[in-house]
This record gives sequence, structure tokens and C-alpha cells, in this order.
Amino acid sequence: MSNREDNDQRPKERLLDPRVFVILLAAGRSSRIGKAGASKLLAEFNGTALVRRSAQVALGSTADTVIVVTGHRRLEIEGALDGLAVECVENPIHEQGMATSLASGVIRCNALGADAVLVMLADMPGLTSDDLDQLIAAFSIADGEVVVRATGDGKPGNPVILPKSLFQAVAHLEGDVGARQIIETSSLPIVSVEIGEAALLDVDTPEAIRAAGGILKA
Repeated sequence: MSNREDNDQRPKERLLDPRVFVILLAAGRSSRIGKAGASKLLAEFNGTALVRRSAQVALGSTADTVIVVTGHRRLEIEGALDGLAVECVENPIHEQGMATSLASGVIRCNALGADAVLVMLADMPGLTSDDLDQLIAAFSIADGEVVVRATGDGKPGNPVILPKSLFQAVAHLEGDVGARQIIETSSLPIVSVEIGEAALLDVDTPEAIRAAGGILKA
């Protein structure tokens, strides 16, 4: 029986209705692609740019709002999202590292009244809306004061959900790091949700894109 089915059988009074916003990180330079002018987020999977596919997955989930943080090749990335009900937030200092993009997203989500953020990397083509829903359900059932982390075969992966109590710490992150240090040093319990290989599959190289079924565009 899936996690989602288990959750559906729990008494409704135990469930909260937290406002979980997705932060889709799409500001990076694709530095490991190597091919001049290429962006992994514009690679096509079944004819759809990866960043658009990732946004569609987020929109198809039970999350309240989807915030896309852009930076490198912003106009092209935002153009690939045309027509989708997402809000794009530019990170003008994205070159200083992933932490600045995560902070930009958290600051915006906090201003909009989020109770938690689901941090999603835009270069993970294996994720589905159901995967995100399993994480959100686990967060709700735990009464919201936990960190929820996707795992693949028991190994920590992505996405992760961070509650509002960690927003301030995330907003002060610096460098090319994610939220792992905050997760591991916080006093909050960590709830792991097994979603399989999708939690570990990102596409940082041309070989990885091809192996995942994508086509890299110049």
C-alpha cells in the first residue's frame, strides 16, 4: 500500500491544511554541460523543455503556489514557462551560488504567507506530481513541525519540505549550498518518504540528459 493510501485512511481531524509552496530552482548556469550555449533546463523531454516539465509537475501537485527562481538565461527560462500559472522571481546574484536562489524563493514565499516550502530542483526529470503529493501529505500528517525529505532506496535525495520555523535560517544561507546543513543541524525531526530513483536523478551532464531520454539544445 502506498504512503498516499495510508495517509488517506487516517482520521481527518489529525490533518492540517498547511500552505505549502513549491520553490522551483531554475537559476543555475548548467556549468557541467560543457557545450557552449546549451542549458540543461532547456533540454527537451518528449518535446517539452525540462524547466517547463518540472513546473507542470509542481502545478499538478496539491501545493498551493509555485515560485520559480530564475537567473542565468532568465528570459529564455521564463519564456519556456509562458502560459503556466507560476510566479517567477529573479535572483540577480545567482552566480554567488544556489543558496542565494533558495533564499530568494523563501523570502518571497514567506511574504506570500507560506507555512512551508517544498524545494524542488528543476533538473530532476523523474519526479511526478504524485511524488510531491506524498511529501506534502507526510508533512501535513506530522502536524507541520518536521522536515520532510525524499529518499531513493533509502538514500537522502530531493525534494525536501522545510517548515516556516526554518525560513529565517534559510534566508541567511550563503554560497553554493542547499539546505542540507540546516536540515541536519536543526532540532526538528526528519521524515523520510521513499519515492525511488526519482529522488536521486538529476541531469547535470549531456550524458545524463541523453540517458534520461532528453535532447540537449544549443
